[in-house]
Amino acid sequence: MNAQASSSSAAPAPAAIELSGVTKRFATPSGTVFTALADLDMTVAPGEFCAVVGPTGCGKSTTLTLVSGLERPSKGTVRVDGRPVTGLTPGVGFVCQNDAVFPWKSVLDNVASGPRFRGERRRAANEAARDWLRRVGLSGFEDRYPHQLSGGMRKRVALAQSLINQPKVLLMDEPFSALDVQTRSIMSDELLSLWELTRPAVVFVTHDLEEAIALADKVVVLTAGPGRVKATFRVDLPRPRKAQEIRFTDEFTSLYQEIWEALRSEVEAAYARTTAKVAS
Repeated sequence: MNAQASSSSAAPAPAAIELSGVTKRFATPSGTVFTALADLDMTVAPGEFCAVVGPTGCGKSTTLTLVSGLERPSKGTVRVDGRPVTGLTPGVGFVCQNDAVFPWKSVLDNVASGPRFRGERRRAANEAARDWLRRVGLSGFEDRYPHQLSGGMRKRVALAQSLINQPKVLLMDEPFSALDVQTRSIMSDELLSLWELTRPAVVFVTHDLEEAIALADKVVVLTAGPGRVKATFRVDLPRPRKAQEIRFTDEFTSLYQEIWEALRSEVEAAYARTTAKVAS
């Protein structure tokens, strides 16, 4: 009886990511101050896939750097797994827009670099790397170098390089934006399959609203800069998903129209500011 009472009164698990009242300012070369984010509140639950959309300059990428610990907020708090972020955040993987692979290392050495850095023996690290290369469809390419791979293959290396570390949080900053449409579609499906294996909490930044809905459990819309959360939309589409197939459903179309209504005015506002600056 006492054990049941203790279990029922246990505190709920903390959010995987929590940003509370976060403002981020940067000094500009001209000596002025640029505010990228203002009073941003956002949470991501453990195992949740969150996509963040908004116009250019709204602070999407800045949000990721704050969660990773690469930047500190000017005001407010950032927590990962309930703990304040005070430096580089343990248990966080970061997949950038540009390839973050080591050009002088082979594919195998690139993927094994994380475990080796943490002190694993070379043999164990290489075995784990080969397993992840198999999962991303790159078995047989272990001895190649990044310059010998296509753009899509390099993205697979980057995913394996991050996921081999089994991060609790995975941050992705427009990772597929440089790929052609067909490869981007394939990578979306591969990402979902890989995410299902370990279910890290994901924050996926994108300009592509279709991509956001196809991948995510929820979509967060940021305002034109300084970025704030304008609206959050649940994506109640069944999993497991095929990103390309889900786009043709009535539910997807309806959700796209709803989110676009919230996003469109922010895109227009950002565009108007840009053209006004050019005119002046």
